[in-house]
Amino acid sequence: MDNEVSMTPPAPTPSRALATEAVHAGRDDLASLGVHAPPIDLSTTYPSYDSRDEAMRIDAFATTGSLPDGPPVYARLDNPTTGRFETALARLEGTDSAVAFASGMAALTAVLLARASQGLRHVVAVRPLYGCSDHLLGAGLLGTEVTWTDPAGIADAIRPDTGLVMVETPANPTLAEVDIRAVAHACGTVPLLVDNTFATPVLQRPVEHGARIVLHSATKYLGGHGDVMGGVVACDEEFAATLRQVRFATGGVLHPLAGYLLLRGLSTLPVRVRAASTSAAELVRRLTADPRIARVHYPRIGGAMISFEVYGDPHRVISGVRLITPAVSLGSVDSLIQHPASISHRIVEEGDRRAAGVGDRLLRMSVGLEDVEDLWADLCQALSDGPVPSARTAERPLHSTAGR
Repeated sequence: MDNEVSMTPPAPTPSRALATEAVHAGRDDLASLGVHAPPIDLSTTYPSYDSRDEAMRIDAFATTGSLPDGPPVYARLDNPTTGRFETALARLEGTDSAVAFASGMAALTAVLLARASQGLRHVVAVRPLYGCSDHLLGAGLLGTEVTWTDPAGIADAIRPDTGLVMVETPANPTLAEVDIRAVAHACGTVPLLVDNTFATPVLQRPVEHGARIVLHSATKYLGGHGDVMGGVVACDEEFAATLRQVRFATGGVLHPLAGYLLLRGLSTLPVRVRAASTSAAELVRRLTADPRIARVHYPRIGGAMISFEVYGDPHRVISGVRLITPAVSLGSVDSLIQHPASISHRIVEEGDRRAAGVGDRLLRMSVGLEDVEDLWADLCQALSDGPVPSARTAERPLHSTAGR
């Protein structure tokens, strides 16, 4: 059990390289505690013999959303192990704070509720987004209203009650990119939220380009092993305080064991992302030259995600892989492939899905850490039954241009 008695963060450390921060952030006090691995605190409640002081601390949290000094009060409010992951992720993204949740969708829900609580229920969003994010915004399940636009139309779409502009770059699943700095400028005083799940802070740090809120489905690259679910929002401390209040009220907390696994995942994040990205780039090169492939999507920023459109039946490719796992999600050490129109974006209306570039022949692949020759061999045999056009009908760009 965790033997910490305070959530006060350690003194700021000098600026360090990303790879160093990934290993040490959130762990700077371990030597002083006499341990090497971070402790796991599984307590749901914490003893307090001073009920007056406890009441004051609870009142302070209810008023400000700031974490109380001293030991935690209740696990729905705060947990030391989860707090370590939050500290580390904030350092990697270059923000004041981070607030972790039970899933990426719980994290996005908290952001929307936080803005709605201030009377700002309108959202401006750029497609494509992850299918469930698209659905949450479009269905109005939280009482929000969304205006869909392209990046050039953001400034005109903003209203007095706009609480948020949301983009995902590279986007799921087309890997379309937007210019974060230009979009942030168009937002004016409205906060820009960037879903950074695909890029991770290894490839881009959106706050350095003007974004104010960074969202991650931590289930993906941050965890990195397909065995933990979580979400996290990196932002300034003022907004983090509001998010903590929403988390406490709604109960979308991250379990401490998940917090431990996510912190552990961060330590290898730069190595994993760079290695998988190298393999992905090589697969993109080969897919681009393959006559069975109609088009390849790959972001200029790089990364370990690939999307490609086949001339043949995409479902036969899904059923034909043997080494690559046909499954939802992404960012694991093993490679995954899925058909977005059938699964991750099935919940999006067909017309909207197609307009965002998510066609019926599009496949999305999350490249893992396997040897690239083995991955290519598996793709080749899965594609073997597909038709080969007699002539190339169009140039197929290496980089996706959808959504720009």
